[in-house]
Amino acid sequence: MSYKSKLLGATLLTASSAFASGAYADVCDTPSALGDLGDFAGETVTVAGSWQGKDEENVVAVMDCFAKATGATIKYSGSADFTSLIVADLESGNAPNIAVFPQPGLAADMAAEGHLVALGEDKAAWMNDNYGAGSSWSALGTYAGPDGADAFYGFAYKMDLKSLVWFSPEGFEDNGYEIPTTMEDLIALSDQMVADGNTPWCIGIESGGATGWTSTDWMEDLMLRTASPEAYDQWVSNEMPFNSPEVLNAMEVFGSFSRNDDYVAGGSAAVATTFFGDAPKGLFTAPASCMMHRQASFIPAFFPKEGAEVESGEADFFYFPPYASAELGNPVLGAGTLWTMTKESEATRAFFDFLTEASAHESYMGLGGFLTAHKGVEATAYATDALRKQGEILANATTFRFDASDLMPGAIGAGAFWTEMTAFANGQDAQTTGDNIQGAWDAIK
Repeated sequence: MSYKSKLLGATLLTASSAFASGAYADVCDTPSALGDLGDFAGETVTVAGSWQGKDEENVVAVMDCFAKATGATIKYSGSADFTSLIVADLESGNAPNIAVFPQPGLAADMAAEGHLVALGEDKAAWMNDNYGAGSSWSALGTYAGPDGADAFYGFAYKMDLKSLVWFSPEGFEDNGYEIPTTMEDLIALSDQMVADGNTPWCIGIESGGATGWTSTDWMEDLMLRTASPEAYDQWVSNEMPFNSPEVLNAMEVFGSFSRNDDYVAGGSAAVATTFFGDAPKGLFTAPASCMMHRQASFIPAFFPKEGAEVESGEADFFYFPPYASAELGNPVLGAGTLWTMTKESEATRAFFDFLTEASAHESYMGLGGFLTAHKGVEATAYATDALRKQGEILANATTFRFDASDLMPGAIGAGAFWTEMTAFANGQDAQTTGDNIQGAWDAIK
């Protein structure tokens, strides 16, 4: 699991738990009624994942709704070492009924080796019809099996959102700024801020051994706004080389933000040395060091008041907008967990029916820390207004793509991509940056 996935995913503390039906009865009372899932009294469904701490408490509470409705027993075990443990369990024939993967790549590997059970094309069709950007989500869980034929194995449930720009509503109001709805408007707004004597952006990519990862997120968001979803997929697989014109163009667009001294707090030289968690704090200084910060849904945890700013109205966010001229719809970059069946049973099949129910999503929405692309849920079930707004962005997306660097080989996505984008932040030109990353990719083929 990459550093970015850790930030967007579970709290990684080793633990194991089982629970009895009825422990979280109030969680199961949602706006949407739960359908008839069958009677599985006396049967046990085992689930393995990486959630611990508060995330584990929440997912266990939601799974208890299935147990309460069907009489089945659910046993969940979580570990910081999930990705290595699940491979060992699958290869030794000691698989749980369900394995929850934080990254599609490992799930695809397990499907190719014959360790996953196909969920059925009816589930893929359901997702296409009921999720925002549905075909994007079903494609994320579709892999080649041991016979080489594609099948639907991974059910996306619990998403994370990256395509966000954070700002101070008071700062915007005081300056008469309006929320931009296109990239052209965002650039014009940035220029207006400079003309007004303000600094548009706080950008920081320092993160110890993972320095550079925030710049890869910028690149991924911009690839989705300057090139087609198909081009993005070709880039991820290296069918489109890293030094291709489409990739270099996205890099240059990023550079027009990050390497513009007028645009960045501290000037462009500060980008590579500013800790990513400190960067957004410039929104809250007096006077503000910057007016905007592009970062994922987790970033309020790094605000001075650890996110209380969002609840009080001191901070808000808007969707990182697309180019109107590109006509690429409303693309969204993010991450998510993929629930797979690793040992089949009737009760396990019923559990995946449960995941299609709006109620299964609403029960988690009320606990916080959960986003869904399910178009049939009641938005009022979200625990906060901020989550509700983020959920709407997901549901309204025309394209969803998983974080590219998490899908690339580790030597690239958590290696050359990070280090070379850091060099780009320090002045290296786009062509050299693209050539160097492609050279690293060629070296591992």
